Amino acid sequence: MKELNQLLLDFDIKTNFNDHDYYVSVSNYFAFNLIDKWPKWEKKILNISGEKFSGKTHLANIFKSKASALFLNENQINDEIFKKIKLYESIIIDGFSNAFDEKLTYSILNLVDQDSKYLLINSETPIAEINFKLPDLASRSKNVLHAKIDPPDDDLIFAIILKNFSDRQIKLEKKIIEFVINRIDRSYGKISEFIYKIDELSLKKKKPINLKTIKEIL
Repeated sequence: MKELNQLLLDFDIKTNFNDHDYYVSVSNYFAFNLIDKWPKWEKKILNISGEKFSGKTHLANIFKSKASALFLNENQINDEIFKKIKLYESIIIDGFSNAFDEKLTYSILNLVDQDSKYLLINSETPIAEINFKLPDLASRSKNVLHAKIDPPDDDLIFAIILKNFSDRQIKLEKKIIEFVINRIDRSYGKISEFIYKIDELSLKKKKPINLKTIKEIL
């Protein structure tokens, strides 16, 4: 396994959003590389897509630090937000799902274009695949940089499990982690759920987690 030099997911315990705490593997290399090489983007708007817990928010926080960007969650988008957006060269919209007025989204994209700003949009579904009702927005959404975070490979799963158990002060032998890797679903959500259950059980039993317990949870 590769030496741990990064952390990845947006888990709640001791979450660290530094770039050196983000574990890069084949699954997320393209997305991380684009954030790393900012502002040398081919286009001003970047969309990073990936399932929940895949590390999108971590990348957004790396970008926020790197570009002194305005960080917005989707529920913060309204007519008043444009005054704030005007003050920043770079903007982040995290957790985009097209839950607000499409005209607002289109206006933000236009503002970014007109003022030569940078925009990072995080979403579970690529915005180019969202069925926008506004024709201009549908067209504009297809003209952005896109990086997809793929399901985790073995190295990434190992890093996730090792780092999160370490944060929780739960010790697992390498062979047990490898046992998990060979059997767990290749899903960030399932890995998150597994870690949560191990943590919960560890707190209740106050005993070391053994292979029998791991099998029961899997």
